[in-house]
Amino acid sequence: MRFLRQSLTGIFLASACLALLLYAGQLVFGAVQQRMNTEHKPPAPRERIFAVNLVTAELKNVAPELIAFGKVESRRRLELRTPVAGRVITLAEGFEEGGAVVAGQLLVQINPADAQSALDRAEADMQDANAEEREAGRALGLAQDELAATQDQAQLRQRAFQRQIDLKERGVGTAATVEVAELAAVQARQAVISRRQAVSQAEARVDQTLTRLARAQIALETAQRDLADTTVKAEFDGTLQSVNLVEGRLVSANEKLADLVDPTLLDVAFRISTVQYARLLDENGRLLKASMQASLDATGADLSATGIISRDSGGAGEGQSGRLIYARLNAAPGFKPGDFVTVTVLEPELNAVALLPASVLDASGTVLVLGAEDRLEQLEVELVRRQGDQILVRGAGLAGRQVVVGRTPLLGAGIKVRALRDEAAAQPQAELIELSDDRRARLLAFVKGNSRMPDEAKQRVLAQLAEAKVPAKLVTRIESRMGG
Repeated sequence: MRFLRQSLTGIFLASACLALLLYAGQLVFGAVQQRMNTEHKPPAPRERIFAVNLVTAELKNVAPELIAFGKVESRRRLELRTPVAGRVITLAEGFEEGGAVVAGQLLVQINPADAQSALDRAEADMQDANAEEREAGRALGLAQDELAATQDQAQLRQRAFQRQIDLKERGVGTAATVEVAELAAVQARQAVISRRQAVSQAEARVDQTLTRLARAQIALETAQRDLADTTVKAEFDGTLQSVNLVEGRLVSANEKLADLVDPTLLDVAFRISTVQYARLLDENGRLLKASMQASLDATGADLSATGIISRDSGGAGEGQSGRLIYARLNAAPGFKPGDFVTVTVLEPELNAVALLPASVLDASGTVLVLGAEDRLEQLEVELVRRQGDQILVRGAGLAGRQVVVGRTPLLGAGIKVRALRDEAAAQPQAELIELSDDRRARLLAFVKGNSRMPDEAKQRVLAQLAEAKVPAKLVTRIESRMGG
């Protein structure tokens, strides 16, 4: 009985399980059929929004900056050469590379013995010529006096001859007496002619004496110049360069000894393209006297000097292109002839242009601006000028618009965007870093020990290094020179 009850219970449970399995299978099969028969609808796509940087385009008058590279030159330069040959017996104490001299200072003395002897001989010849001139003058005066006396005597002889003729006509005188008187008159006239010849010879002697005196004067002046040429003096205040001389050396005539340059009168010569040159011309085709600035990177401190464009070269130069421009510097402490500098020239102002980063413009000359509902619009602009990482543009409807900075191929007209930063954030900022005590001390010690840096620039750099945060560019420059 117990066995039968348990068997029936097991059969019941097995039947219930089988029924449940069949029911579950039917449910799964129905669900699969319903899933297969149901129409699938794709989910509605969501619009992608891009984050962009924007900058406000403000139209204003801007003076573009022309950047070029040039070389510092001295406007006043003199080659020191020896006019005469000889041995150098004296050199100035400051006659060395970089030595400072003043105007009129004796720089080089060549042995003047031969020149002094020649001068003494010329002076002696001059004394002889002066004595000869005085003697010739006295001889001419005596000859003229003798001529006057002879002329008076000839007049007396002529009057005596005339009286004898009158006496003969009255029957008192004889023919022999007339002939004697006539002969005396003729002899007197002959004496006058002889005295005139003597005067002429005396005048010729005076002329010859004057010629000799002039030649002696020329010889004397030549000897004086030769003696003066044995000394070389500074024509103006300046410094010496390319010195090639020692005391006791035997130099030849016209040999170059050194260069004397004026470090206070400096020019900058820089070459620009023909297009850039055309921008610096006025309506009459003359070069503008535009302002400029020359900067020199010197041990982390930018030495700078202002100036003005003064002239351009007469020709393009053999094998060169563009134009060579010269600018006259004002006060330029720290600059030396031969320095390679960066030149920034202020061009004439451009009206109604926007100064924007160069990354806003594409190859087709368009920019993307923020439109209604934060969607981008494409706007055509005119590229006026490029200067470094920025551009000057103008265009209809550009004023006051938000322009996309850093365009990518994913951005275009109609794209919805989200602004990340404003105009101030879009401008590049100088990176500031904090320095450790050891690093700051090393930088300060290097700057203080640099004797070539001008005091003004040194104080400016020391003040920057004393700040809590220091420009990274300044630290990099100093460490690149100290091997850090």
